[in-house]
Amino acid sequence: MSGDDDDRQSELARQHKERQRQRAAEQSSKARRNTFIGAGVAVAVVAGGIFAVTTLVDDNPSSTPAAAEASASATPTEEPVTALPTPTQTGPVTCEYKRETADVPMKFVGLPPKKPNMKLSKMTVTTNHGNIVIEVDPKLTPCSVNSMAFLAKKGFYEDTKCHRLVTPEVSGLFLLQCGDPKAKADGKNPTDGLGTAGYVFRDEAVGVVPYGRGVVFLTQPLDAAGQNSSQFAISLSDENAQIDPQYSVLGMVTSGLEIIEKVAEDGVLVHEEDITGDGGSTAPKTPIIIEKVKLS
Repeated sequence: MSGDDDDRQSELARQHKERQRQRAAEQSSKARRNTFIGAGVAVAVVAGGIFAVTTLVDDNPSSTPAAAEASASATPTEEPVTALPTPTQTGPVTCEYKRETADVPMKFVGLPPKKPNMKLSKMTVTTNHGNIVIEVDPKLTPCSVNSMAFLAKKGFYEDTKCHRLVTPEVSGLFLLQCGDPKAKADGKNPTDGLGTAGYVFRDEAVGVVPYGRGVVFLTQPLDAAGQNSSQFAISLSDENAQIDPQYSVLGMVTSGLEIIEKVAEDGVLVHEEDITGDGGSTAPKTPIIIEKVKLS
């Protein structure tokens, strides 16, 4: 590696650490303020899918005791489901993707088409441990789904490592983050978590639902907006409702969470400089490698 490359890596690492320090300073108060964001969600599950009507317990007249009782009557064998709103997208959709301008690691395979496929409903992530199946809905997040479909067809995610596994012991959150094409997931690489697909696009469905167990959302730099690219996170706990509502919701896992949870039992590689567990260097000790992504 040349001296210029070393300097660039060091500068990226320095910037990354500075964002971590800022996050650490804010995290305590934000966690206290947002811990119970998802406590008042009543769910009416749509037959044949996980996208559902959401009612928040505040001044909404639809938040009635009867609704809460209906939610509680679900059979004990059912997985808890975080509600996503009924899609409201109507008419033609045009997506805009812009080339990445930040000096970050990237793998550019082109720009997605502007017209999304509105018929896609399932995203299958094949890993070295098995399949993770995610229900998506282009009517809710058309440009996010369109981007994932484009990258999947290009083989963008093949042989990439999920670079970040955060457990409650590390930072109070529980989630898996993937999609950095240059990540080493070794607990040492300072630029893990900074990689992109070489383009960015606008936010969608931000704040429509807390990031509870099973929710899949796109990730972007802290306090940024409209910087979505290839990275995504899978929530493994309802406690993640404390995460600030600034990320685009992509969909909901319908099967495969147990795969990640089993890997999490093996622990994580904690980098001492990753002081909040919010960076890319807290990697799973047992690697999770994406072999293929397919949308259908």
